[in-house]
Amino acid sequence: MTTENTLQSNIIKTRDDYSLVRFVEGDEGRFKVDADSDCSWAGKEKEFNMKDLRQRIEPWLTSLFQSEHLSLLIGSGLTHAVHKLAVGTVAIGMGTSNFSVFNAKITNVAKTSAKKANRKEGNFEDQLRVANELLGGLKILSSENKKTINLGVDIENKLNDFAKSILDSESGIAYAEESKRTEAFNILVNFLMSFASRTGTRDRLQIFTTNYDRIIEAGAEIAGLHLLDRFVGSLMPIFRSSRLDLDMHYNPPGIRGEPRYLEGVTRFTKLHGSIDWVQHGEEIRRIGLPLGAKSIDPFLKAPAFSGIKANNLMIYPNASKDRETSGYPYVELFRDFAAGVCRPNNALVTYGYSFGDEHINRSIKDMLTIPSTHLVIISYDDPLDRIIKTYDNIGRPSQITLLIGNHLGDFKTIVDNYLPKSAIDRATFRMSEILKSRFGTQQSETVSKELEEEK
Repeated sequence: MTTENTLQSNIIKTRDDYSLVRFVEGDEGRFKVDADSDCSWAGKEKEFNMKDLRQRIEPWLTSLFQSEHLSLLIGSGLTHAVHKLAVGTVAIGMGTSNFSVFNAKITNVAKTSAKKANRKEGNFEDQLRVANELLGGLKILSSENKKTINLGVDIENKLNDFAKSILDSESGIAYAEESKRTEAFNILVNFLMSFASRTGTRDRLQIFTTNYDRIIEAGAEIAGLHLLDRFVGSLMPIFRSSRLDLDMHYNPPGIRGEPRYLEGVTRFTKLHGSIDWVQHGEEIRRIGLPLGAKSIDPFLKAPAFSGIKANNLMIYPNASKDRETSGYPYVELFRDFAAGVCRPNNALVTYGYSFGDEHINRSIKDMLTIPSTHLVIISYDDPLDRIIKTYDNIGRPSQITLLIGNHLGDFKTIVDNYLPKSAIDRATFRMSEILKSRFGTQQSETVSKELEEEK
């Protein structure tokens, strides 16, 4: 089923749904299924409420989250959601910019490449990629004229502005009203822990993100969640290619044998770099940049970072570009992503990711060639129809769950109502077993009949 129109309603596809179910929110908390949608579980009136949705979604997600392997891919939608909860508005986006030289050429080529990736008019990332390629070509031609020099200065200034916009978004959250900031981070913590609450018999959750900011790191720090990335060290951690299998274990008192996995540990990969990563010589290091910092400059004044400029920040745009992703350290990061998702019995959940990065989409498509894998897409909207087009192009509906719309994709709504409990819930499993053993007998049938007669 191909959809040409822009998303106008919520879309759900879970469990045994064989097609997309579109619905709109009505009065008194009721939801109405679109006339052209076939929904077997909504009843004759094609209406249902939030309780019906919860019964449909929460058990399904709980079972998927306990897959042997679980991965979470987070896009800019998470930053916008947290920023809106704390500040009341979405975070600063990536629009286009004007260059002092070659502006028309850079803008036209950026638009062309963006359209090929189904990203409409393109954004600053596309422009900056083209500008870098143009600058490299001019240097190869030894064209060291005034325009070339000005282009290099332009790129550095644009990167400075880009870094500042990321810091401004973080500052907006950090300096928000305390009650709203606390609520936003509490919801973020519950969101992360819904995925990270896995028993020691399951593989670690792997979080991947295309974001440059540190919202996820801030949430993990508040939650007491240990993030394992490729950086090693305390003062100025350095990016290592050989530390991926580093883990945390503990020895239970009085028990002999192998150590057990420590709970609350997650693997973490920032696919497009980070605002606090800098290139120093041949090394990639992470600096101690606090959340809410107004500028990165004061934190680069250490002797070890002398000469570091904006173009040394590892926030280079990599969306739908294979050239950059084949360079260090991105080749390591995308190798982690492909290896993490393309394996049997893996569930990949995306939140706030618009499917605009072709190199990521290819790995997801390859993952779904393995029959035991599953993809869950959660998004507030789909303005360019990229999600639906990806769903149609992949052609494996039985392996894909969709939760899209201003209700199903709302950050607070989905955390409060539809995600699994943010804890390792052994008590519920034990209770289920006890109820089954006590009331799954002939005596329980007698009790049920007596209750029906009383009614």
